[in-house]
Amino acid sequence: MASEAPAAGADGTALQVLRRLESGPRGLTDAEAAARLAATGDNTPPAARPVSWPRLLLRGTRDPFTAVLLVLGLVSALVASWGTAAVILALVAVGVALRASGEHRADRSLAGLRELVAGTATVLRRPADAEPPRPRELPVADLVPGDVIRLGPGDLVPADVRLLRARGLTVHQAALTGESAPVAKSATQTPDPAAESHLCFQGADIASGSATAVVLATGARTRIAAAPDGTGRREASAFDRSVHGISWVLIRFMLLTPPLVLMANAALRGRGLETLPFAVAVAVGLTPEMLPVIVTTCLARGAVLLARTHGVIVKRLPALHDLGAIDVLCVDKTGTLTQDRPVVDRSLGPDGHDDPTALHWAAVNAWWTLQLAELPQPDSLDEALLEAAAPAEAYDAVDAVPYDPVRRLATAVLRDPRPGTHTLVVKGAVEDVLDRCSLAEGERDRLAALARREADSGLRLLAVATARRPARTRPYTPADERGLTFRGLVTFRDTLAPEAAETLRGLLGQGVAVRVLTGDHPGTATRVCRELGWEPERVTVGADAASGPEPAVRGLTVHARCTPADKARVVEELRAAGHTVGFLGDGVNDAPALRAADVGIAPRSACAVARECADVVLGEKDLAAVGHAVTAGRHSGGNIASYLRVTLSSNLGNVLAMLTAGLLLPFLPMLPAQVLVQNLCFDAAQLAFAYDRPGAAALRRPAELRPRSFLRFLTGFGALNAVADLATFGVLALALHGPDAVDDEAVFHSAWFTENLLTQALVMVLLRTGRGAAGTGPVGRAAAVLGAVGLLLPPSPLGARLGMTPLPLPYYLLVTVVLGLYALALRRGARGALCTDPSGCTVAQHSNHC
Repeated sequence: MASEAPAAGADGTALQVLRRLESGPRGLTDAEAAARLAATGDNTPPAARPVSWPRLLLRGTRDPFTAVLLVLGLVSALVASWGTAAVILALVAVGVALRASGEHRADRSLAGLRELVAGTATVLRRPADAEPPRPRELPVADLVPGDVIRLGPGDLVPADVRLLRARGLTVHQAALTGESAPVAKSATQTPDPAAESHLCFQGADIASGSATAVVLATGARTRIAAAPDGTGRREASAFDRSVHGISWVLIRFMLLTPPLVLMANAALRGRGLETLPFAVAVAVGLTPEMLPVIVTTCLARGAVLLARTHGVIVKRLPALHDLGAIDVLCVDKTGTLTQDRPVVDRSLGPDGHDDPTALHWAAVNAWWTLQLAELPQPDSLDEALLEAAAPAEAYDAVDAVPYDPVRRLATAVLRDPRPGTHTLVVKGAVEDVLDRCSLAEGERDRLAALARREADSGLRLLAVATARRPARTRPYTPADERGLTFRGLVTFRDTLAPEAAETLRGLLGQGVAVRVLTGDHPGTATRVCRELGWEPERVTVGADAASGPEPAVRGLTVHARCTPADKARVVEELRAAGHTVGFLGDGVNDAPALRAADVGIAPRSACAVARECADVVLGEKDLAAVGHAVTAGRHSGGNIASYLRVTLSSNLGNVLAMLTAGLLLPFLPMLPAQVLVQNLCFDAAQLAFAYDRPGAAALRRPAELRPRSFLRFLTGFGALNAVADLATFGVLALALHGPDAVDDEAVFHSAWFTENLLTQALVMVLLRTGRGAAGTGPVGRAAAVLGAVGLLLPPSPLGARLGMTPLPLPYYLLVTVVLGLYALALRRGARGALCTDPSGCTVAQHSNHC
């Protein structure tokens, strides 16, 4: 089995494994790697490969509306209504083909976009056998068995590997084992083969420490590729939940319609099974067949445009809608509200006065931790220390315990000038350093008060301490960080991000509350918010950030001293309270919150695990890019909402009118084929919504699809549409007499067909998101074509084949008057319905008249 291969091939010492793989500690040559890549294929998981056309077509038939249409077509065929069955199957074929082609284009676009953020790995390769190895950043897809790679904090394990060397290594491997806590790994194989502590598997992420490893398996032969599909399945997005909620309500209506029509006609008119094709056609009329096509097209076009214009990559299409729907955005402070380049402000001794000693030891720690822990690059505070202090290379270091976000410390171990002695240099969060220092109680309180005073002024702090230990050869661990001597504090100041204030104002003005989740001191975060022009409405610290009742979400809130678990809990509680939450993060400690959010957002420069967890990848880490992404999401969401409102209200009104007329007339109000052709014309015209651009009103509120709000809207406007249909023929019945009277079946069918398409064209124009009838655009042009079809099809040869006939001139004059009154009623009704209940409506229901 593929899942067993890595473990079996990894038995034995590291040298034995390298020999079996025909590799060595210096890695492969370029020629060897090229030959193995040709033999094994790209290191690409099966799920990331293109979907074939047959699978795309099959996937299109699994849509609930398509399945119902297929059932209705089968019923029509069983009762020998071949025309109705043929039209229904044509609708299914067109819908499935359009959806498959749209998804194919989206897959191709997204595949190209993913290449921009494709993961890389640090690989040891040699140009030739006699030359020394050189570390290179290569695409993960180019890895082959036998490659020697380096891993550091924040990296994703790119393949199944056997560790050759490891230092303080812990990994998250929940995708395979379900273990939520990091798991310690070492290069030494334990006696228990089930422990697999010497192995790391593709998809795991490095929590702390560093390692060198040899690749055992790639692509489809990795452990995660052989795991069940459900291990990494993501919870349904807010968009999926909303659309499915609306869909199943409509499907229930569709399934109830044919039995009701049959029973009513049998009871009142004595017509039984002969009305079945009409009943099926009416049920089809309720179906928004183009919903999958329009949704896919809207989201794919928005994603591609966003990538081209702003460098923002949407990895999961429904995430674009969820971006427009977010009403809470959680962000880190550093690199988002401020530039990720802090500057050293002061170096303070234990007495609170300026003293360069603390800065000196902090820089020594930063330099040697970076060197010995094999970190990929220094963090922003370490960079500031190394820029501000004298070079630290003069010391001879022997070991390092790298920083991790739980213990919040980093330790470098130096060889002391005194023989047989080592010096530990520890830097980190003030509370954690003080907890490990040997201090009298009064001295501890005094130093804590000094730190609070500096932090309350809005400065960031690092504490520094040292200790001497007898020299030893075994590695140092966090347990050695005790009995320290406090050396002082280093303070840092932040500089604001250039566009943060303006973008923050725009987001808050668009109804998006902002939560600042940071590990910094509350005074530091509060100072930054004030400098940006906003007073935080609430400030919490530590565990209080994710406990207690959730207050009303609005404005800007600060959660300081957050651990990774605190960030994830804040996101989960906001979602549980019914909010759509976005989270912007870039570190390995942000991964849990990125997974928990409706939309995880990471910059392209983020660590590999954060980028992999994210649904959206930004070209740069700044709020301006998030603002552009939210705007694009609201445009796409507005178009989808427009389509749903227009098609569902119009369809519901037509169905109600047909059911009522069917009970009042001695003949069917419209032939089944006529119902289906009308429905096909309306569906084709509504494809224009995928290319529309909503007005400014669509940006004022989160564009969330709320099923209950939609159903209230549809009930009101569906009834209004039905009244307009019935009123049209009431007026015509009184006004037209003689051979052109509407009691003639062909005249009635033709008149209703024309009136239906004209009213549907009006609905398309008047219920557009945020624009009303302003502007033409693709929707206006499609509505004009739809109206022209309604006027020209009945007198045409095709109309005659469908059982229709030319209409008398007085009909057009009367229908113009009726449609004018309908447009006024629709306009007034829309204005009242859309403005009286802003809290319960979607943004798509707020026109520019509100």
